[in-house]
Amino acid sequence: MYLNCHSFHSLRYGTIPLEELIQHAVNCGVTSMALTDINTVTGIYDFIKGCNITGIKPVIGMEFRSENQLRYIGLAKNADGLAEMNRFLTHHNFDNTTLPLSAPEFDHVFIIYPLENVPSTLKENEYIGIRPEQLQKLILSEWKNRQEKMVILQPVTFRNKKEYELHKILRAIDLNVILSKLAPSDFCRDSEVMVDVQRILSCYGQYPGIIANTGKIIAQCNFEFDFKTPKNKKFYTNNRKDDMTLLTTLAKKGLEWRYGENNAEAKSRMFKELKVIDQLEFSGYFLITWDIIRFSNSQGFLHIGRGSGANSIIAYCLGITDICPLELDLYFERFLNLNRKSPPDFDIDWSWKERDTILEYIFSRYGYEHVAFCGTNVEFKYKSIFREVGKVFGLPKEELDALAKNPMELHATNKVVRQIQQYGMLLEKYPNQRNMHSCGILISEEPITNYTPLEMPPKGFPIVLFDMHVAEDIGLEKFDILSQRGIGHIDDSVKLIEKNRGIRLNIRDTAISKNETRCNEFLALGKTIGCFYIESPAMRGLLRRLNCDNYKTLVAASSIIRPGVAQSGMMKEYIFRHNHPDKFEYFHPVFEQQLGETYGIMVYQEDVIKIALHYGGLPAADGDILRRAMSGKGRSKSALQKVKDNFFACCGEKGHPLRLSEEIYRQIESFAGYSFCKAHSASYAVESYQSLYLKVYYPVEFMVAVINNQGGFYRTEVYVHEAKMSGASVHNPCVNKSEFETTLYGTDVYLGFMHLQSLESKTAFMIQTEREKNGNYKSLEDFINRIPIGIEGIQILIFIGAFRFTGKTKNQLLVIARLILINFKPENRNLMLIQEPVKEYELPKLERSEFEDAFDEIELLSFPVSCSPFDLLKTKFRGDVLAKDLLKYHKKTVRMLAYLISRKHVPTKMGAMYFGTWIDAYGEFFDTAHFTDSLAKYPFQGGGCYLLLGNVEVDYHFPTITILKMEKMPFIPDPRYSNASDNQYKAHQQIREDVSMTHRAPYPQEHEINLPRNKMIL
Repeated sequence: MYLNCHSFHSLRYGTIPLEELIQHAVNCGVTSMALTDINTVTGIYDFIKGCNITGIKPVIGMEFRSENQLRYIGLAKNADGLAEMNRFLTHHNFDNTTLPLSAPEFDHVFIIYPLENVPSTLKENEYIGIRPEQLQKLILSEWKNRQEKMVILQPVTFRNKKEYELHKILRAIDLNVILSKLAPSDFCRDSEVMVDVQRILSCYGQYPGIIANTGKIIAQCNFEFDFKTPKNKKFYTNNRKDDMTLLTTLAKKGLEWRYGENNAEAKSRMFKELKVIDQLEFSGYFLITWDIIRFSNSQGFLHIGRGSGANSIIAYCLGITDICPLELDLYFERFLNLNRKSPPDFDIDWSWKERDTILEYIFSRYGYEHVAFCGTNVEFKYKSIFREVGKVFGLPKEELDALAKNPMELHATNKVVRQIQQYGMLLEKYPNQRNMHSCGILISEEPITNYTPLEMPPKGFPIVLFDMHVAEDIGLEKFDILSQRGIGHIDDSVKLIEKNRGIRLNIRDTAISKNETRCNEFLALGKTIGCFYIESPAMRGLLRRLNCDNYKTLVAASSIIRPGVAQSGMMKEYIFRHNHPDKFEYFHPVFEQQLGETYGIMVYQEDVIKIALHYGGLPAADGDILRRAMSGKGRSKSALQKVKDNFFACCGEKGHPLRLSEEIYRQIESFAGYSFCKAHSASYAVESYQSLYLKVYYPVEFMVAVINNQGGFYRTEVYVHEAKMSGASVHNPCVNKSEFETTLYGTDVYLGFMHLQSLESKTAFMIQTEREKNGNYKSLEDFINRIPIGIEGIQILIFIGAFRFTGKTKNQLLVIARLILINFKPENRNLMLIQEPVKEYELPKLERSEFEDAFDEIELLSFPVSCSPFDLLKTKFRGDVLAKDLLKYHKKTVRMLAYLISRKHVPTKMGAMYFGTWIDAYGEFFDTAHFTDSLAKYPFQGGGCYLLLGNVEVDYHFPTITILKMEKMPFIPDPRYSNASDNQYKAHQQIREDVSMTHRAPYPQEHEINLPRNKMIL
């Protein structure tokens, strides 16, 4: 009898999680109920599954609201009814129009109007909902004569008094008002609860017709959904046969391209994969992906195909990926096997500059009716909860900041804060807003509005109203169309090299970069700043510890650096065995035969399949089931128990001792949930090599490309420093040389106007386009005449030195600018100054400190360009030891002076610690470790230079300084404010550092991992 139930998917309105709503209905004796969340169907598919389990008949619907005003409730008679409502709401979402007071013509939907919004005449499918507290109105003739079209309306929004208050808080958050400012119309009535069915029926005992109408609607609403049938676009051509013919033809051509004419192993693998793809009817998925790549190639775009798709030789032959599965012994079953019912998953990366072009092609090629982005549910998180709830209670900003930044035990203990904590904790994990998935695209066979309404966010691509997990549940598998700045680094470097040096480089040919000798030398030394995936301090340290000088070791490093693998203890053990291959024994001959490349350690997800196959004797497909079950992707504990029992049964059949099998299973179990796909690691490694090749042979062009793609792991300053270390002469922006992005002339690098954050983007672009159209600017006067700009913009450009070509000082230029602009009328632009000769002004000569420019740069760019940060120190001391010599100081105490680049927070069982990354006065990088006791006495104090005292520890070729003491060193006062002491240290505060925070449990210690290095004695 409940035709209007809200879950917490009624964003910032409903208070009941979906599972709890269903259980609450069971407790109240409900046998049928309707989920009608506000303007969404986000929860309906989980609702159907939950109701089917509990024996409740699910009715699917939607509550239509505009500006918090209830218009009507729609209930779908069937799947066509849901599609009708979805298309209706989509139309209004796209047009951003108010929903009409009366519902449109629906053929398969029941409409229920609240008493406050009943039209004068009702269609056959339309009814009036009357609440129990409104029954007294039936004595009025206005309503008494319309009882034949009335149904029970008992909305459900909350369960108890506490949740009613939570509902009000959600409404205040939504309306951005404090709690006391809510009007009664802003929130629901205090009667919107679910009670026992008999109690509701007794309220309407005198109106059997209303009860009968309600039952009739429920009886006629029979929405059924097939969760098992794939909903993706089925065929690329028109049918399965033609798809397989085309896929086979393309695969054969690709096989010859990749392997030549006579590679029997590759040919056999190709036909094996084609057979599985055909049996699973996934040929359309492969061909659609190939089609997207074909378009990308036609545009000259660079892409990276990665993820488990790189396990497929078909994907390699079609050019979707660049990873040879034979070279790395990649199992196709990790990607696709006969036990898998969902389509495969390709992850394709493009440059962030080109991704929108790819998306536009997909939407136009496959139709806006069939293509949409996955949605995501953005939940209330710890910081946002206390900030949002605190605002509702009227707390000032300072107190909100304290609540958001500090753990609860450090919060104030007054009554208001306790209430905020109480309601805030109730909101944890509640959906707060819907958003667009970063990369997941759905391409459906039927119109996508058959399943969901669509929304059109500012990005301009429609999104569905459910997330990827629901999409997968209902049979819609996503295509991952990603972007990353690493590809932009590579792509832009190639273009810059051709423009700057006249060299056309085919970076797509991975043979030129993978395992190239000089690249491997740089790799082993960790000289990888700017290179995709291998530039972070942790990765550079790992490369040095491994003395990584080849492709396969880099593939392993790309996997073991992942937090999960490190947490399982495999990273430490791998480093040990790599450096001491004679100090361990293989646990079993299978580990040596199958995992010899990684010293008997399971480094990749595929390794679980290998051990299950070659030790346990399980088919590879069953090995993948074992991996999925352990990694949390299995469907149930019973499924895991089944594969576990199967594993031991197979081991017993092969005659393995039970104790040995139990230890091997323990190792699989401890590792499988944390592992990383080998094909994914290999894809990363290939891209890393492409970046590294460009950095080694074309370092200036590469660093400019990194800067123009807005960096990677570090801030812009670090890449500017690296450009200087690579031989570039770096110059501040110039109106006659610079563009919006950073430009390169030989080895002269001119920073782009984009780095002047206080300069408007439209002005920056206008400077470039006007210069290209009418030539260089001849003087400051000429510039002002041609560019519409105010005194603030002119001052920014003067202070950064953008008019230095005039030969005048900054002080002289400021005087000229003010003299011109004080009487300048914009309407006379292009008339007055062009016709009149440029005036020469008698200007005073003002002395400037040599460091004034540096502080101008810090203020406008956040870092100095014309000098080093070390030049701004009060002290001339530069430390006793240089970074390049640290390997000589193992177990010795050193004193160094260094500039802080970044620090990473790491939780340990003893408390928080940090790893620091620095450069010395000669620009060389080195690393430090700061443990809890040291940090308590000598904390970090922001960006700048520090004097460091610590002990050097060389760990497998990699020196780290364990800090005993450190002190931030003072810079000289800002000479621009020599007469204003209050401002002499203001610019210093803009010197930055990169800080990475880690929120996870501490990693286990070596003794807790218990990974044996010797054979088991049986």
